Amino acid sequence: MINFKSIKYKNFLSSGNSFTEIPLNKDKSTLIVGHNGAGKSTMLDAISFALFGKPHRKIMKNQLVNSINQKQAVVEVEFSVGAAQFKIIRGIKPNIFEIWKDGAMINQSSHSLEYQKILEQNILKLNHKSFHQVVVLGSSSFIPFMQLNAGHRRNVIEDLLDINIFSKMNLIIRERNSILKESITRISNDTNIVKSKIEQQAKYIRDIAALTKENRNKYENQIATARERIKKLQIQNSELSLALESSTAIDELKKLQTQKNKVIGEIATIKQEMKSVAKRGMFLEKNDECPTCDQPIANKDKLISETRSEAQKVQSSLNTVEVNGNSIDTNILALEEIIKDVKEKTDTINANNREIVSVNQNNDELQKYLESEVSADLTGARNDLETMNSDKESLFEEKLKLNEQFGYNNVIAEMLRDTGIKTKIIKQYLPTINKLVNQFLQTLDFFVSFNLDENFNETIKSRHRDDFTYDSFSEGEKQRIDLSLLFTWRQIAKMKNSVSTNLLVLDETFDSSLDHDGIENLLKILSMMDANSNTFIISHKGDILDGKFESKIEFVKDRNFSKIKN
Repeated sequence: MINFKSIKYKNFLSSGNSFTEIPLNKDKSTLIVGHNGAGKSTMLDAISFALFGKPHRKIMKNQLVNSINQKQAVVEVEFSVGAAQFKIIRGIKPNIFEIWKDGAMINQSSHSLEYQKILEQNILKLNHKSFHQVVVLGSSSFIPFMQLNAGHRRNVIEDLLDINIFSKMNLIIRERNSILKESITRISNDTNIVKSKIEQQAKYIRDIAALTKENRNKYENQIATARERIKKLQIQNSELSLALESSTAIDELKKLQTQKNKVIGEIATIKQEMKSVAKRGMFLEKNDECPTCDQPIANKDKLISETRSEAQKVQSSLNTVEVNGNSIDTNILALEEIIKDVKEKTDTINANNREIVSVNQNNDELQKYLESEVSADLTGARNDLETMNSDKESLFEEKLKLNEQFGYNNVIAEMLRDTGIKTKIIKQYLPTINKLVNQFLQTLDFFVSFNLDENFNETIKSRHRDDFTYDSFSEGEKQRIDLSLLFTWRQIAKMKNSVSTNLLVLDETFDSSLDHDGIENLLKILSMMDANSNTFIISHKGDILDGKFESKIEFVKDRNFSKIKN
């Protein structure tokens, strides 16, 4: 179990140069209040940034640094896993990422991505997606479980049930099978070579046995012809090698592919910008008042005109980048044709070299027997043939063993697929998951029958057995489902001790779609949580919720900086 103890941060978002520190395991329930922009949700962004290098909300990394102080943004989170004590320090300007265990910093010799993997896979046993399914429920930058695609739903469940090890095992098996396939291919090639040598050796023995002084000239002519053939092949190889040395097509193709990837990124960015501008234009066209402050939108026509102008500029930029991309594609096609020719030349050189070796070997043997007046003893040749046959048998046995191992691995891989062992384990837990979800739904006065199948598709029926989908419900009803799933995942995590944690943060959950009864029922669920839970409720409804929790933290703005009110 992860027991979060404290979070502190400075120069992070609206916080100033003095640390804001919040204990995370002091009280069972804590209400966090404050006006808009006072810094209520900063704690959640700070925890997410410290653990995963990215905030809870959709905020760019460079925007996390306080805009006034513009440097030395630092976040520190302390927690324990079992008896081990951990502290994570992450900062911007300068960049800092440190993992401390029991007072000693874990070696930073690895790449930062590998360092992050150590934190997520070996310490937290929790990734960013699972964190937002088990620890956080919010109205901002949060994708509920029911809005995730099937793949992401599966990842969450696998993390909760601690069965993602099977995916890692499957990856290892696939890598091993890839190596086995290469070995089998190599042995097959070696076998074909040995078979060819055996055929040549057998023919060679037959030819020697039939060789007489009368046909000596015939073999001498064969040797001369073969030597001329070798000479022609060597001349051809020299010409082809000179042509290959002067080719820079491969390097040019790599540069163009890099440029193409950059263009693809630029197109994606511009298209995103187009969506943003279009969204803003549609809003201005359809609205005369600001939905937040209910004030008339000043200079609406000017803003619409500016938005249209901006859209034209963005479209022009997109057209320019796409033209550039098309030009790069044309150049890539041309280079691929050149590279095709390079490959053909290389294949020709390799084929020529193989033929030269083969002809030289045959000539050497013929010459040896000719020099001995065709009186050579066939014993040596026959011994060589026997050795070749023995080598062929050894290769056959080795290939047989590798194919057998490959078959075993395929059976294991089939068991480790999503439809194998993992699905069987998930099926065992599905009744418990569905039972818990429905219990929480009933506590929230939402009387439907909710069921997830092994593909994580939902079936929702009313008391009258009418079928519904998640999207068919109101926002308040959806939120009841989201809350029920959140509490279910926490219960499952506690049962499995996989990603179990004391921390729960409800970000503006009470401020959104829940009615009075929904709020009261949610408070009832929170009151029933075990003593090891520490729940933080971020809300604008301090007047309604005041006095319903063990402690209260109020954030205020002081000279443009957020701080906790004394």
